[in-house]
Amino acid sequence: MHRFFLGIVLVTLGVVMTNCSEAPSGNQNVEIVQGIYDAFAVGDGGAVLATFSPNIIWNEAESNSLADGNPYTGPQAVAEGVFGRIGQEWETFTLTDQTLYAVGDDMVLATGRYQGKHAITGKTIDAQHAHLWWFDEDGTVTRFQQYVDTKQLADAEME
Repeated sequence: MHRFFLGIVLVTLGVVMTNCSEAPSGNQNVEIVQGIYDAFAVGDGGAVLATFSPNIIWNEAESNSLADGNPYTGPQAVAEGVFGRIGQEWETFTLTDQTLYAVGDDMVLATGRYQGKHAITGKTIDAQHAHLWWFDEDGTVTRFQQYVDTKQLADAEME
């Protein structure tokens, strides 16, 4: 059920990846994160959720309106509390200029930008972000931390 739900959300979001590059690493976790972003780009929510541990701990940036559910525990909580809400609140939401970096053996840093248009206010964003992804030894995502220009997001959400 949650895989179908997330697939609808991702199609609704129109999440798109552009200008994605990868810092040289040889790290399989970088490839997994790239696969997650690629799955987002084509609306394959099942593929995204399949990479998550059943006990994933997901945190949105402090002061982000989505941080009210921190920490989101488990794929269903992330699908509903983060992805679902983005799909309802944003007319468009795109990830651009992604660059991925291996950080040790169990972490990946992704930097880039969010571009989007808020569904209610019509205001747009072009916000810098960073994502930290943690993995277990099997290549399963166990934790996620988002950092973003929360003022820009809040300004877009305010009427």
